[in-house]
Amino acid sequence: MKYVIGIDLGTSAVKVILMDQQGTIAQEVSKSYPLIHEKSGYSEQDPETWVEKTKEGLTELVQKFQGNIKDIEGISFSGQMHGLVLLDKDKQVLRNAILWNDVRTTNQCKQIYDVVGTERLLDITKNPALEGFTLPKILWVKEHEPQIFEKAVVFMLPKDYLRYRMTGNIHSEYSDAAGTLLLNVGEKTWSKEICDLFELNINFCPPLVESHEFVGQVTEELAHETGLSIDTKVFAGGADNACGAIGSGILSEGNTLCSVGTSGVVLSYEERNDRDFSGKVHYFNHGKEDAFYTMGVTLAAGYSLSWFKDVFAENEPFEVLLDGIEAIPPGSNGLLFTPYLVGERTPHADPAIRASFIGMEGSHTKKDFARAVIEGITFSLNESIEIFRESGKEIARVISIGGGAKNDTWLQIQADVFNAKIIKLKSEQGPGIGAAILAAYGAGWADSLKGIADTFIQPEKTFDPIPENVEKYKQLFNLYKDVYNQTKSLNEGLRDFRK
Repeated sequence: MKYVIGIDLGTSAVKVILMDQQGTIAQEVSKSYPLIHEKSGYSEQDPETWVEKTKEGLTELVQKFQGNIKDIEGISFSGQMHGLVLLDKDKQVLRNAILWNDVRTTNQCKQIYDVVGTERLLDITKNPALEGFTLPKILWVKEHEPQIFEKAVVFMLPKDYLRYRMTGNIHSEYSDAAGTLLLNVGEKTWSKEICDLFELNINFCPPLVESHEFVGQVTEELAHETGLSIDTKVFAGGADNACGAIGSGILSEGNTLCSVGTSGVVLSYEERNDRDFSGKVHYFNHGKEDAFYTMGVTLAAGYSLSWFKDVFAENEPFEVLLDGIEAIPPGSNGLLFTPYLVGERTPHADPAIRASFIGMEGSHTKKDFARAVIEGITFSLNESIEIFRESGKEIARVISIGGGAKNDTWLQIQADVFNAKIIKLKSEQGPGIGAAILAAYGAGWADSLKGIADTFIQPEKTFDPIPENVEKYKQLFNLYKDVYNQTKSLNEGLRDFRK
C-alpha cells in the first residue's frame, strides 16, 4: 500500500495526516502552539514553532508507521493564509510572523487605496485592501520597522516557509499568493505594477508554481530527524481554504463549502476569472489548476464559541456546553449574538466593530447563550450566502466541515439559516485531506484531482431545512443585520478604551 502525508498548518495547531490509496486516514497527529498578542489587534507567531511542531508530528507519525517508510511517496501542505514571514539574504527569519487575524494595518490599507486606486486594485487583485492581507503587513513593517525591512530580501507565506525548511527550496503557489494583494489573480503573475508603486523589487516575491507541482524532496537533515525517507517527494500545496475546497470535493460548478475553524468561510467554485463581485467577497485562485473560488469570511467563527467557553464555561468540554441546545427554540428565546470579537470581514470590512449580545434578560440560561453564539456565527456566514445568491449563483447544497460539522444541532441550524441541504462528510479534516489529495495527484495516483477526491471523500449524513425554522430564521436574520449599523458608532466610541 502506498501513502501520502497532508500537513495542515493552522492558526493554533499543525495537523499531520497519513492517507492510503483508498482514502483511509491511517494516522493523524496534532501539535498545538501559541499565538502572541502583544497589543490589541496584534497577532503573531514564531515561525520556528511551526517547524519544530511539524517535525514532532512527523516523527510521531513515522514511529507509529508499520509499513516500509519508502511507501510514503509524497507530502503536501495546507496553510493559514495572508501571514507575513520576512527572510534576509541568508534566509534567516527577521521577525515574528504577522498573522491573518492581525488588524494593525488600517492606515496601510488606506495607503493602498490612495496609491493604487479602488477600482484598479480590484481589477488586478480581485480583492479589497483588508487589514488581514499580506501587502498591508509589508507596508507596516516598512514604515514602523525600517531597520528590519531594509534587511528583507524575500517574503513568504506561512506554509511556504515551512515547506522551505523541509526542502531548502523557496516557492509560493497561486492559491496562497492570491491573498497577498500582490498577485494579478486573473493572469496568475506577480503584479509588477503594484510592486513598482510601492517600490518593491519583483524578486521580493517568491517564484510561483501550481499547487500540485513537485518542488523538491525532504532534506537529509529532516529525513534524519523524523525518520522519513530521503526520497519522499514534496509538492507545493495550497491555502487552507483552497485545500479545504479540494478536501471537500469543491471541484466543479454548483458546489459550495461552509468551513468553521478559528475563522469561518463560505466558499463557492468558479471556472471564470472575470466575475464581478465588486470586492464584496474574496476572489482567489483555486488549488485546482486554472480554476478559482469566491469566498466570504467570518473572522471569529469557531473563535467565538471557544471564547464563550473559555470565559463562561472554562471547565466544561464543548460536548457538555452544547448538550441540550437542541431543546432551545430558534432565536434562543429572544437572544441575538453578533460574532465581531476581532472585527469583521464579510460583508463589513471593519476592524473596529465588536461583538454584542442583544436581548439579554434574567430568564436566559447558559444554554440560551450557547445557542445564540452558534446562531450568530451562522447568520454571519449566511451574509456571504446572500451575496452569492444576489449575484445569481444557486446555493442549494452546502458541504459543511470543521467545528460547525461536529454537532448535529449546529448542522441543522446551518440547513435552516442557509435554506439549503447540508452534507456532513465522513472525515472533517478538509484542508489536511486536500493537502493529501494534492500530494497523491502530484505523485501520479490519478490523472485528475477529482479522480482522487472521488475516492477520498465520502458523505456521512445530510440535513434538510425545516420549513417553519427557515421562516423564523429569515426574520431573525433581518434583525441580526440591523445590529451592525445600530452598534457601529458605539464601538467606534469605545475604541479608545481598549488596551
